[in-house]
Amino acid sequence: MQAALPAGRLPAHRFSSALDWLGVAVAGVAQAASLAWPWGGQPLWWLQLLSLALLGRGVLRAPTGRRAAALTWLFATAWLSGTFWWLFISMHTYGGLAAPLAVAAVVGLAAFLGSYYAVALGCFRALALENRWLAAIVFAAFWLLAELARGVWWTGFPWGAGGYAHVDGPLAVLARSVGVYGVGFVAAVLAMGIAQWRWADLRRARTWVALALVGVVWAGLFAQRHCAVELCHTPMQRPATLSLALLQGNIPQDEKFQPGTGVPVALRWYEEQLKTATAALVVAPETALPLLPQQLPRDYLESLTAHYARGGQAALVGIPLGNRDLGYSNSVIGLAPDQPAPYRYDKHHLVPFGEFIPPFFRWFTEMMNIPLGDFNRGGIGQPSFAWQGQRIAPNICYEDLFGEEIGANFADPARAPTVLVNFSNIGWFGDSLAIDQHLSISRMRTLEFERPMVRATNTGATAVIDHRGVVTHRLAPHTRGVLLADVVGRSGDVTPFAWWVSRFALWPLWALGGLLVALGVAVRRRAS
Repeated sequence: MQAALPAGRLPAHRFSSALDWLGVAVAGVAQAASLAWPWGGQPLWWLQLLSLALLGRGVLRAPTGRRAAALTWLFATAWLSGTFWWLFISMHTYGGLAAPLAVAAVVGLAAFLGSYYAVALGCFRALALENRWLAAIVFAAFWLLAELARGVWWTGFPWGAGGYAHVDGPLAVLARSVGVYGVGFVAAVLAMGIAQWRWADLRRARTWVALALVGVVWAGLFAQRHCAVELCHTPMQRPATLSLALLQGNIPQDEKFQPGTGVPVALRWYEEQLKTATAALVVAPETALPLLPQQLPRDYLESLTAHYARGGQAALVGIPLGNRDLGYSNSVIGLAPDQPAPYRYDKHHLVPFGEFIPPFFRWFTEMMNIPLGDFNRGGIGQPSFAWQGQRIAPNICYEDLFGEEIGANFADPARAPTVLVNFSNIGWFGDSLAIDQHLSISRMRTLEFERPMVRATNTGATAVIDHRGVVTHRLAPHTRGVLLADVVGRSGDVTPFAWWVSRFALWPLWALGGLLVALGVAVRRRAS
């Protein structure tokens, strides 16, 4: 007869299983923290590797593919909930949704998106690959496919992809060739390599050879990341420096569209700054003017247009456009002298629930009292705003998450943007890490395309990022002010990432992930 266990003691296998569940949950929270450390907001590339390695260890220890899928689902739900928890603020504080329902909505979204990773790594565990190198590569391939699915399916919500943790790390240098998802793939290979580590491996000579090779490659990446881009990469032509005035109105979100409070403040402050700034380019953020042109005070827009028609300055201003018959758009208008036609950019990648209502979800927008219907979408690859030798390409709100869409502007190097400009309003998410996370997203785009990114926002982060991903100027968040800075645009040759993504979008990465998974399946079948 089996001896009874002492009270309060669990069987060893149950204790080990409990540690696995706890470990992957903690690792998921750490993965979220790696994207923007809560005490400072900086990304931590090494924490992303370690947290993903903990997940890899849990997946390898799982007895079945089903258990591995469940562990991964817990990791991904904790990671994504911890990444975009600030959606709670927009739904509860500003949307009026009851707190329990807002929490359920955030966790539900995270759980749904986490199912991509659960299916992927459950399938990986079911393969039970014995070769460590192959296992690491196939693990990364499954991870890549899950990241791509999250970024593309159902309009895509790739916020918090693992590669964004590496904007300051050695792997950042790879962004110009493979983009953020490629960086995440390489990080996943390294993480699974760490997960498979055993102390007994130190007794093998080949382990030391492998470690030396990894060390040399890592040192090379680190050195290239910190050397001048002009020495390490193909030189590019440099247009003249452009002086900037970036406006940050800091209009409280609960007042921004209120006619008796935020609207008159915004109209008065932005008009004053637009007319008194002396920089060559003045940039006002997303919906800086919170009314349609026909709703503005009489001669308001005409006065601004006349001001910029007679000088050596230009302005880009966020404003909604349209009417009931033609529909509405979230747009940017460009004001400049000698314009043959007014410049206009219309947002292409709309925000679900905020700018369009997904099928079968109108009940949700009505419950949250969202006053918006479906907006019109602008096209991909809209013309840049030409000013003082620069080709300035706008993107609005979280459009800078989608490098493949920004990349459509780089098919012809002679017409490719020299400067990228992001117009945002993160006021929906309060004083949260969304600001720091969004800044890292913009920094990754500058690494992929080696073009500077200028950011004009309502509450932050209003900043200038150079072509190396370095923040050169930044306004304090949640303050009203004007950031004066210079930006040096870049033209000439485009990066490898810009070349292939402008022609094939993300299909090369889908193909890479699919081929490596097929290789893993073929090896497993041969072994059995």
